[in-house]
Amino acid sequence: MTYTILVSDELAEEGIDILREHAMVDVNTGLSEDELVATIENYDALLVRSGTQVTERVIEAGKKLRFIGRAGAGVDNIDMNAATRHGVIVANAPEGNTLAATEHTMAMMQSLCRNIPQANASMQAGEWKRSKFMGVELNEKTLGIVGLGRIGREVAKRASSFNMHIIGYDPFISPDKAAEMGIDSMSLDTLFTKADIITVHTPLIKETRHIINEKTIATMKNGVRIINCARGGIIDEAALAVAVKSGKVAGAAIDVFEEEPPKDSPLIGIPNIIVTPHLGASTVEAQKNVAISIARQCLEVLGGGDAKYVVNAPIIPSEQHEMIEPFATLGERIGRLMIQIVDGRVQKLEMVYGGDLATLGQSTKLITHMAIKGLLDPILRFPVNMVNAAYIAKDRGIAVSETTTEESAGYKNLLTMKVTTDSTELVISGSVFYKGGARIVSIAGYTMDMVPEGAVIISRHLDRPGVIGRASTILGEHQINIAGMQVGRFQPGEEAIMVLNVDGDVPEGVMEAIRGMPGIYSAKFARI
Repeated sequence: MTYTILVSDELAEEGIDILREHAMVDVNTGLSEDELVATIENYDALLVRSGTQVTERVIEAGKKLRFIGRAGAGVDNIDMNAATRHGVIVANAPEGNTLAATEHTMAMMQSLCRNIPQANASMQAGEWKRSKFMGVELNEKTLGIVGLGRIGREVAKRASSFNMHIIGYDPFISPDKAAEMGIDSMSLDTLFTKADIITVHTPLIKETRHIINEKTIATMKNGVRIINCARGGIIDEAALAVAVKSGKVAGAAIDVFEEEPPKDSPLIGIPNIIVTPHLGASTVEAQKNVAISIARQCLEVLGGGDAKYVVNAPIIPSEQHEMIEPFATLGERIGRLMIQIVDGRVQKLEMVYGGDLATLGQSTKLITHMAIKGLLDPILRFPVNMVNAAYIAKDRGIAVSETTTEESAGYKNLLTMKVTTDSTELVISGSVFYKGGARIVSIAGYTMDMVPEGAVIISRHLDRPGVIGRASTILGEHQINIAGMQVGRFQPGEEAIMVLNVDGDVPEGVMEAIRGMPGIYSAKFARI
């Protein structure tokens, strides 16, 4: 069979050559949405980079379309929901630029410690000022790596060859797994106090935005050096600029910015800050690697196989769809709630399928994978789905188990998830009432009847008059509307749990005020 493939963005010739050995390939770049809609019906696959916007209109017009490939890591320019609905597999090439980003980080680190860009500029200006550019050695320095994904691990390997002591933080890498890589795992707060050089390799999400800020910089060693080749926004640029000017931070090397290109970044123009224009993945080899990776995956899928880096969920067989879909959604939402309210590094996820769910056999794995997706998706840079969820969990040292039982606590079906971390454990159960939708029926043993959606505040508190009222008053003072409330308890006057459904996000300052109230043991905000 001859396949037809459209390449609508510039792709390295090495990838094109692989495709042409097995398929008819058209390279047609710069197409508008209308032009793409008019031509896509002729193709089995579409390969893009970041220039082409693969919209729902495009996907709907692709009657033959079976595969969309992104030659790179991000898939923001592809309508993932539309692709999944139409049964189109979407894959990317996340590892192709790993070494490029790793080597850029190392180059920035060495340039930072030896003042190479500044010395070069001085020489080009006709100067000879050796003493002005006195550097420091990497030998025996402590390198703190924030984020131990693919790039963070490769940086650790290379830094160890410089005889550096490697410490690291990643909430989803166990200490044992980190130790296998020669990394001393510790909390983020501790890492900040111990590192001579800090490099960040995390996605930019709510939890990582401005993790390096005025307060955290104050806890660092005097003369610390900071590197960011990951994402703009992880570092508070204004705080870093002040710290470098004051001498608290000896220098910084920055490849990514909160606004790109940076118009008014406070980091530009400071002599001790090295800046590059987002060059982490800009190597000939990286572009060749992603082209080859996506070309091979494309041919594999068209030939009836599987792509290595699928980033959307497979289609559920029609005969199972009605039964599995609501439980998969419930599992994902419970997982998403859990990761936002549990403390510590996740080590284990236990799935218990009770009642009618025990008859699903291997199909429970689809639900388990969606539960993993909910658990990990909020804190990872790349998409997690039913295809790659188990692999990602294993890669991060999270043990996943499934158990079936006829017991279902009086419900027709009962889905129970138990997460164990390095500091605690949390159990949440839910059920699907076929006419009334899904409900979370238990949190930490407390009985609930909670619709798993929207914004919620979950608190542990002393079951005494006035405690709940004071929390409500604080929310009212900040114009935060309460849409619903549930309270669970074991015995009057003892510890109880409260779930408040609210109409929008709750600022951290408001949450701190609630936590500071007498009788409140803990309070977490989550968006399901």
